[in-house]
Amino acid sequence: MPAVDTLVEEAFAPYVIRIGRRPAPMDADHAADVADGTVWVATRADAVVGCTRLLAGADHVQVEDVAVARAERGRGIGRLLLDHAREWAREQGCAELRLYTNAAMTDNLTFYRHLGWTETHRGDQDGYSRDFYRLRVDATDSPRT
Repeated sequence: MPAVDTLVEEAFAPYVIRIGRRPAPMDADHAADVADGTVWVATRADAVVGCTRLLAGADHVQVEDVAVARAERGRGIGRLLLDHAREWAREQGCAELRLYTNAAMTDNLTFYRHLGWTETHRGDQDGYSRDFYRLRVDATDSPRT
């Protein structure tokens, strides 16, 4: 559990200045999420290097957050976590993944688009300016590079 907290703090800390406050994942109750079984982790040499939190809805799976250790970025861990989300959504009988990210996290916007996610809308939510995305889990055209 402490490894998830530490990872999320590290992954989202650079965005505090851009957003003007702590990103929402930094203040999530990770202990409760781990206990609920909604957190998945990626490890390398027994160290947690990435994590995601997934919530199953009636017709979609919500990707609540994706965090990758700064030293591990660019190594495919984020993609691996989102591939897991896609497979888990299939297992839950859901046809779609959804997520939102802060509009100030421009590198995330590029990343999700590169993986084939479609922006559905933009708006303010919980005091944050967010971009909302979706991905059909049965889509075969998402980039795999």
